[in-house]
Amino acid sequence: MPDKRFIAYSQHQDMLLPPNLDEMVPADSMARIVSDVIDALDTSALLELYPGGGRSAYHPVMLLKVITFAYASGIYSSRKIAAASRESVYFLWLSAQTPLDHNTINRFRSERIAPIFEEIFSEVVLLLAQNGHLDLDSYFLDGTKIEANANKYSFTWKKSTERYRTRLREQISDHLEEIDRLNEEEDSLLGDKEPEDISSDDILEAARRINERLKKNPKDKELKKTYKKINDNWIPRLKKYEQQSEIYGKDRNSYSKTDTDATFMRMKDDHMRNGQLKAGYNVQIGTSNQFILSYSLHNNRSDMGTLINHLDNFKNRFSTLPKQICADAGYGSEENYQYLESQDIKAFVKYPLFHKEQKKKFKTNPYRQEKFTHNKDRDSYTCPEGKELFFSHEDMRKTSTGHQAKSRVYICSDCPYCDKRKLCVQRGGLRRSLYINNERLRHQNKARDLLLSEEGMKLRSQRPTEAESAFGNIKQNMGFRRFSLRGMQKVSLEWGWISLGHNMRKFHLAMGG
Repeated sequence: MPDKRFIAYSQHQDMLLPPNLDEMVPADSMARIVSDVIDALDTSALLELYPGGGRSAYHPVMLLKVITFAYASGIYSSRKIAAASRESVYFLWLSAQTPLDHNTINRFRSERIAPIFEEIFSEVVLLLAQNGHLDLDSYFLDGTKIEANANKYSFTWKKSTERYRTRLREQISDHLEEIDRLNEEEDSLLGDKEPEDISSDDILEAARRINERLKKNPKDKELKKTYKKINDNWIPRLKKYEQQSEIYGKDRNSYSKTDTDATFMRMKDDHMRNGQLKAGYNVQIGTSNQFILSYSLHNNRSDMGTLINHLDNFKNRFSTLPKQICADAGYGSEENYQYLESQDIKAFVKYPLFHKEQKKKFKTNPYRQEKFTHNKDRDSYTCPEGKELFFSHEDMRKTSTGHQAKSRVYICSDCPYCDKRKLCVQRGGLRRSLYINNERLRHQNKARDLLLSEEGMKLRSQRPTEAESAFGNIKQNMGFRRFSLRGMQKVSLEWGWISLGHNMRKFHLAMGG
């Protein structure tokens, strides 16, 4: 007899008709949103990646739906996605009850779709824009550091590499000079090379010359020892240092041996609070209405040098650029302002001193640079105490990206005799000097006017809820804090999946899900 206190159930009861999965997936579920969006895309380029022949492949549109839904749900492990394709009603519906294995998922998401993934991502963004969910003209830019899939003890530092290479070059130079002296040879093994110019190719040439000398004097023990040392020690070490220097390039001072594209950076989520460096990538995103419009990955730690490359990626994706951009002081460089101006983009971009300028203490400081009066006829500046600063020289500074910043330097010779010197001159300095970069000042004045305008204040108040919210959603709600793939190309693709999943999740919420 059934117990009337409970609703009857029979776990092993047969069904007269098979269940319909379509009826089991709610109309407002995120799975349906993902399916509808992907069905609205032009997937012909995706289908063309499969030439045919041999065993039939899984349908790529089905795989695209399954993996996109997984990333939108915060499921990133290929094994967990494969398990869900057998257990979850939503995954069973999306895959039409096709059980998937983790190797198939991995190959598709990291290899098969790679050539056209950005096209798919861009098409989704344009579809959202057409439906009024985002705006391509207003752009909020921000960046964050995300840990790489690399051993935290596998770091290599540029300064150490250069120090070891310099020491080895000097050792080689001294040793080979001594060999030349002992053999009374006029033809130097290194030619006229200075120690700092010695390369592995030069050492190979020296080894060839030593081999020629050994043919004439096969019993020379010193030549034999040197020849062995060159081949067993010097050449491998120099080649290693040269290879490391090539990996560093101009912008990096470190890399991980387990992921050579990753650079050691300080992470915001430093739970140990000891400033520990971790191998990671600098992720840059631009948002509108908290949707990710475009993304780029960088292995240089500073945001300053990423803006131009990031916007170039945006232009490659959409064949246009935003009409206005809002970003914090990490992007406010002369080079970035020049680029934005050349592209006719309104730059609501703070510069490093913007917030400090708004404080009363800064404004009332009588000795800040703006309080010095410029005398055009004499090409000099007069300080608040009536002392004159005369032009001294031009200062040229080159950034890591190769941009040349020129400043005119003015120095005061009366500072040592001034009663107010301690208030005006920086601690430890003897004289006040002004570095006047007119181009940078022009851009800063223009940016200040925009930032303090009504539109600028509105955008500035909106910025923290844009890109920062997107990063917060991805890290906190979706639990993504560390890449699982290695190498810039694969890591960039992995972040693309994360961004696509984030946009689907936001779209689902916007549709009332």
